[in-house]
Amino acid sequence: MSISIETVRVGKDYYLINYGEVHEFRVTKATGYKDFECKDLTTLEEFNLSELTAYGKGKDYEFYEIDE
Repeated sequence: MSISIETVRVGKDYYLINYGEVHEFRVTKATGYKDFECKDLTTLEEFNLSELTAYGKGKDYEFYEIDE
């Protein structure tokens, strides 16, 4: 079962699928209510978590914490 945005913590790694796009990222900073700065674990690109869900949540939406 997917986790909620409310459970996101700075310094943790997450896996998100939305509209067929797969992202693995680390949350680096809280920037506001339910929004965070993130760094992609593969490309090292930086983005806000809100950018991944800006167009809503697709039928394939899954959001998990990566256990280390």
